[in-house]
Amino acid sequence: MADPGQDPYEHLGRPDVLLHLAWDGLPNYLADQHLSQELPRQRRFLAACLDGGLRRLVVAGTCLEYGMREGCLTEGMAPAPTTAYGEAKARLADDMRQYAVAKNASLTWLRLFYLYGSGQAPTSLYAQLQAAIERGDEEFPMSPGDQVRDFQPASNAAALIAEIATRCDVDAGTVNICSGQPTTVLSLVERLIHERGAMIRPSTGRYPYPSYEPFAAWGDRTRLDHLLEASR
Repeated sequence: MADPGQDPYEHLGRPDVLLHLAWDGLPNYLADQHLSQELPRQRRFLAACLDGGLRRLVVAGTCLEYGMREGCLTEGMAPAPTTAYGEAKARLADDMRQYAVAKNASLTWLRLFYLYGSGQAPTSLYAQLQAAIERGDEEFPMSPGDQVRDFQPASNAAALIAEIATRCDVDAGTVNICSGQPTTVLSLVERLIHERGAMIRPSTGRYPYPSYEPFAAWGDRTRLDHLLEASR
């Protein structure tokens, strides 16, 4: 929100908790827009809500805050982003953490891993595969596919986020929203093809590996599981 107005918290009805998912400029993770426009825009809005009296804030971050680290990623690791998007989110987390403390409020920062599902950008892996299946393509061109990620359906992540926002009243700090299961990109593609009952064949090696992502990384969901258990 470029101009949060005089009292956005009042305008929102003074909620007990604010779940913040807004961010423009995706999925272009390298664009300077994330630092030059989105970071100050979202910082102003969230700060104004805390100024107005908000006492519990839950914000969506990204696994890209971890940068090029490989292996199992834990929340205790210091951010080391290599993309403009990851850096903007990491900076916002630092700023809001300090501001929340000053305002006697709590901040829960959610590092989202790789989500897939309907409504994604047309350039996403999921959307491209679904479009190829709908067209009746014989092959699906993709990267080598042996890179390892932490995937989960967006609907699963939404349920986790909703539970944290509505049922967990503790100051949870930073939490990975992940499956905790390392999966190759090719395995995901093959599973999605099987679920659709499609005959399309993955054609690996047609595109290079993304330059801004580690080859093999997944999330540790120990903190997430403990948090969910405590809320039940």
